[in-house]
Amino acid sequence: MSPILAPLFSVLGIMLLGAVIQKLKILPSETDQVLNQYVYYIAFPAIMLFALAQTPIEEILQWGFIAGYSIAMLITYLLVTFISLKINKARSDIAAVRALNTTFGNTAFIGIPLLAMIFPAQQSAFAAAAIASLLSVVVFAIVLVTLELYRGEKTQPPLITVTQSLLQNPIVIGSAIGITLSALQIELFNAISIMIKQIGMSSSPCALFAIGMVLAKARDSAKSPRSNPMGRFAELGWINLCKLLIQPMLAYILLSAFSIEGDYLIMGVILASLPTAASVYLLAQRYQVQAQVSAQAIVAGTLLSILTLPVIDALLRTR
Repeated sequence: MSPILAPLFSVLGIMLLGAVIQKLKILPSETDQVLNQYVYYIAFPAIMLFALAQTPIEEILQWGFIAGYSIAMLITYLLVTFISLKINKARSDIAAVRALNTTFGNTAFIGIPLLAMIFPAQQSAFAAAAIASLLSVVVFAIVLVTLELYRGEKTQPPLITVTQSLLQNPIVIGSAIGITLSALQIELFNAISIMIKQIGMSSSPCALFAIGMVLAKARDSAKSPRSNPMGRFAELGWINLCKLLIQPMLAYILLSAFSIEGDYLIMGVILASLPTAASVYLLAQRYQVQAQVSAQAIVAGTLLSILTLPVIDALLRTR
């Protein structure tokens, strides 16, 4: 049996539990929002701070890993944007959301616990997932600005808007503190370190549970009649093809080109192979752009990843 299956099923099991709880209406309907806010503002910044602070700076600054992973994301993003603008001319908002669906993998809330279980003795697993998550945050900020510019809600230059968004992001702030502590070789007081770690470790189960609730809601909202089911099926197909196969293939090629090998290569490709994060649906719903498609793409991609991730992991380990 593939070593990735056990941790993958445990991750999906927590998501399934959240979906079942949402369906049975055992908890208040806004529970997923509260959990997401707790994870986003408190728990996930804490685990990023702790993980990066505990990792030697030379392991964090893996420029080959950063470059290979970033370029793979960029190529996928541009490819999907180009195709989307050919299909829906002048709709940069639709193109941006489609591109986000194919590049914004769940590297934080699925990637971190998954790599931690596959590589339990390696602190580098946290570092790799943290780097991928930070890069995803940058893409998310760019898409957010694109949507606001399309709607005419931003008048200042896009670069300034993106920079402000990143500087105010709690995940970026937590990561910056962790990297600074690592670079200066400053050790936190033991009591503070334990507290931050305990808070941070709650991020994964809370986030996975909330994702399950969000996906259950998204699936319900996506049951409205569709004018072109075959067109929707085709769109979901090429979105998940890009996310689950093309991006990891590009990541493998580019990471190898930058001389990344061994466990770091496996980590990078697995992170690139993860299904789309539920945050994409929340953004699409907020701006009423491709919300149904995003919901269905996330559900379909999460289910398909049960097949694609073990195959990719097996191919990486037998190369």
